[in-house]
Amino acid sequence: MTDNSTLTAGIDTGKDKLDVAVYGLTFCLTVKNDTEGWAEITAAFKKLGVTRVGIEATGGYERGVTRHLRAAGLTVIVHQPLQVKAFAKLHLRRAKNDTIDAALIAACTQLFETSKKIPPDPRLEDLAEQLTYVEQTKKDIKRLKNRLEHMENKRLRRVVEADIKRMEKRSNAELDRIEASLREHGDLATRLDLVLSVVGIGQPTAITLIVRMPELGHISREQAAALAGLAPFDQDSARHKGHRHIAGGRSQVRTALYAAAQAASQFWNPALKELYQRLTKRGHCHQSALIACSRKLLIYANTVLERGTPWEKAVLATP
Repeated sequence: MTDNSTLTAGIDTGKDKLDVAVYGLTFCLTVKNDTEGWAEITAAFKKLGVTRVGIEATGGYERGVTRHLRAAGLTVIVHQPLQVKAFAKLHLRRAKNDTIDAALIAACTQLFETSKKIPPDPRLEDLAEQLTYVEQTKKDIKRLKNRLEHMENKRLRRVVEADIKRMEKRSNAELDRIEASLREHGDLATRLDLVLSVVGIGQPTAITLIVRMPELGHISREQAAALAGLAPFDQDSARHKGHRHIAGGRSQVRTALYAAAQAASQFWNPALKELYQRLTKRGHCHQSALIACSRKLLIYANTVLERGTPWEKAVLATP
């Protein structure tokens, strides 16, 4: 639990405004979600003695104020909406407006354990935005390819095919820029090379792991799988035995690993090929086997970063 002497605030984020509350005080504040509003919040926090701030992830609208507060020396914890919602249910909070939500976030943050959390790396924030652009572009390419399957007009097909080539070129160029940015920093370049040493993990997946999972190498394999949403959860109760399934986690990381596992389990990685064949022979479906292979790739990446040595055949023996 946190130190009760720490004064904690909560911020409810909107596109145009920010609502602020401080745990244990009647203080509340509403400002615009811009540089002037961020400065006003920072000044109020310094006056009150607030050192710890909770804010709910809201589609990117929280990024500006988060960067501003961290630059001012405050500890900022970005909560997932599911965390705040679960906290509200736990305390039977049904009333809802922006001020109440800010107070709820403050109360949730007051009880949130941060001693074991890896502090955010500001070098990765801009790269994460660039990576999001690449991921969105790949989704656009996939939609165009699906549209192409049902298109008979030759002229339109040429137009769409040209769009696909142009977008693929742009996406690859952006990935190269991200890699070049990572290699400007010795520690990030080392982490990238270690992950790339894992057979079956290529540039897109390695970049995703470095940028979106900075915790890798500092956590257990179970924690890594849970963060990526690749940990199988039991659904058992009394005599009922439900199917194990994955849920939650960081979808971009899970998607990148799944894409890498498809090729790695069929062609490149002997251990994954053996795992895939063994699971399918036992009756597991194709998707279930690929999820297991995705999880194994993540474990390999976590292992090489933890050990600080490149992937070798000895890593295959990791249970």
